[in-house]
Amino acid sequence: MAKQLLSLSVLTFFLPLHLFAQQMYSPDKGIQLTFSVTAHGTPMYQISYKDKEVIKPSALGFQIKNSGEGLNDGFTIVNTETSAFDETWIPVWGEESRIRNYYNELLVRLEQEASQHIMDIRFRVYNDGVGFRYEFPEQAHLGHFVIEKELTQFVMTGDHTAFWIPGDYDTQEYDYIESRLSDIRGLMANSITSNLSQTSFSPTGVQTSLLLKTDDGLYLNLHEAALIDYSAMHLELDDTNLVFHAWLTPDVEGNGPYMMAPATTPWRTIIISDDARDILASRITYNLNEPSKIEDTSWIKPMKYVGVWWEMITGKSAWAYTDELKAVKLGVTDYSRVKPNGKHGANTAHVKELIDFASEHGFDGVLVEGWNIGWEDWFGHSKDYVFDFLTPYPDFDLKGIEAFAKSKGVEMIMHHETSSSVRNYERHLDQAYQFMKDHGYNAVKSGYVGDILPRGENHYSQWMVNHYQYALEKAADYKIMVNAHEAVRPTGIGRTYPNLIGNESARGTEYQAFGGSKANHVTILPFTRLLGGPMDYTPGIFEMDISKLNPNNTSHVNSTIANQLALYVTMYSPLQMAADLPENYNRFLDAFQFIKDVGLDWEKSVYLEAEPGSYITIARKEKETENWFVGNVNGKQERVSEIHLDFLEKDKTYLATIYSDGPDANYKTNPQSYIIKKKKVTSKTKLKLRSVEGGGYAVSIIAKE
Repeated sequence: MAKQLLSLSVLTFFLPLHLFAQQMYSPDKGIQLTFSVTAHGTPMYQISYKDKEVIKPSALGFQIKNSGEGLNDGFTIVNTETSAFDETWIPVWGEESRIRNYYNELLVRLEQEASQHIMDIRFRVYNDGVGFRYEFPEQAHLGHFVIEKELTQFVMTGDHTAFWIPGDYDTQEYDYIESRLSDIRGLMANSITSNLSQTSFSPTGVQTSLLLKTDDGLYLNLHEAALIDYSAMHLELDDTNLVFHAWLTPDVEGNGPYMMAPATTPWRTIIISDDARDILASRITYNLNEPSKIEDTSWIKPMKYVGVWWEMITGKSAWAYTDELKAVKLGVTDYSRVKPNGKHGANTAHVKELIDFASEHGFDGVLVEGWNIGWEDWFGHSKDYVFDFLTPYPDFDLKGIEAFAKSKGVEMIMHHETSSSVRNYERHLDQAYQFMKDHGYNAVKSGYVGDILPRGENHYSQWMVNHYQYALEKAADYKIMVNAHEAVRPTGIGRTYPNLIGNESARGTEYQAFGGSKANHVTILPFTRLLGGPMDYTPGIFEMDISKLNPNNTSHVNSTIANQLALYVTMYSPLQMAADLPENYNRFLDAFQFIKDVGLDWEKSVYLEAEPGSYITIARKEKETENWFVGNVNGKQERVSEIHLDFLEKDKTYLATIYSDGPDANYKTNPQSYIIKKKKVTSKTKLKLRSVEGGGYAVSIIAKE
């Protein structure tokens, strides 16, 4: 590991407020940060990219509850410090095997003259953007305090195009809207507000990670990093003045974060480039997190898995063992007294079939949902004690399945649906994790469906952020990997706790069984949600007509098979599910081969083409091999993709297997049309491949000996 830390200067004198301004440049001089303090003592920042203003002068600070004071004006400068830092660190898993953390830093210490409160603001300027956070050192006049409002601004330079979802406190499971900033209010009112799971948010509020594109071709991403012991940040748009204001998810009492000095906030991040591919390649979010706190990470391993999830989501099978609600109303645990519904997916015989399928095709694990009692009355009734995470249904032979999986070299993956009864989960957590270890489960998919208990809490409040972190750290104590669904969107925490191998926290494949998602949805997620960490998107659907699984479900998967294959490359995750049913894979074994072959952990990633909402093409080199995999997902319009394979090693020949949309492919009417071709390729090869709307292509490039 290479590391360099150099203090450049220290200023320890007062300056007239209206005269103070300090500039900090990125290492390559392409980004310029200007910090200043107004005549009223308000801290301000401004950002330029290649001599072009991208963030106008924007205010910083807080409103403190019940104090009659704000931490936003009346400040003087105590001192400033500048430094440079350069290191290369090795992630446990990731899109590349080495990440450079290279920035220049400005630390400003401010003192509020009237209250004697001290607030530091730390800026880090990278070649691809800026991160800043607030720090409250230990001090005599500020101890416990509650943030009523964070006053951070992001002042826009124009009416940019935005790729946004509404500022919901409880879910990110929306299709993205592409619109001008000035159109957000109208679009929200006309089509979205009625679906919000909370009602107190502004009609122009949106969530991060927010992607923006200017009329002159600059791309900006607004987000946060290292969300620890704080409320998740949304953005409220003043659409008259084109100013985004930080908006923190409140708790049940309407409060923001509860703080005690010394304390720090998460980082606020602005990623900037005139090339969309650089947004995908940015590692600012990870770099602003602390190094791994887990010393021995040998037990954290990427996984491919199969399971019963898709048949349950589509309604082909059920989570619950019986339809007789009296079983849970009467507290019955002897399920021999009730009639099975005949649709329970997590039954021993079926799970063994999945274990056999995983073993035959080289998959690492099998995830089984609905294995434990309680699913008859788990949702929507504010029940505190729902699941014990220990007791299986009578048709799930826990020990027999454990032994069978072990004999086949397959790991079982645990499922913990909390039904958002957080107190219940925490009271069972140690027992549940120990139960997992006792039965050979090394990974868990946790879920937080429904309204949070205690009542009134929001999924993204400080209280819940702390719960997710508690569960993650507790899992690390037991050497358990976590894949949390419905939790707060990740903010690079996977660097510090790499046992967080996946999250949902966005609109995933399940919505293809709930009426469908936009065909270009997967061309936006890597620019937004995935900048904070990997997503358990659950790709690999081959049967797009859901009515063939469940006649009562008329949904359609808005994708071609080639597009589904490409997702294993473009939607990065060290945890990848082959989500469809084995019988559907058996119908298309030649296409299924790509899912079997594609890597999980990467030595290097090359972003070949990118335009949000339109297309993404990525090439990745598998770690510890010479093999490369390419994925292209296409959005709204058919196009021809031209890529050069100059990322391959020179003077070496490879065998490329190309899986592409067929000549008559159509994501609505003929999604299962694909072509597979093989050809020898070198670093001089150029490929010209057609992708239909909602389509794409996938290429495996295997080094020939």
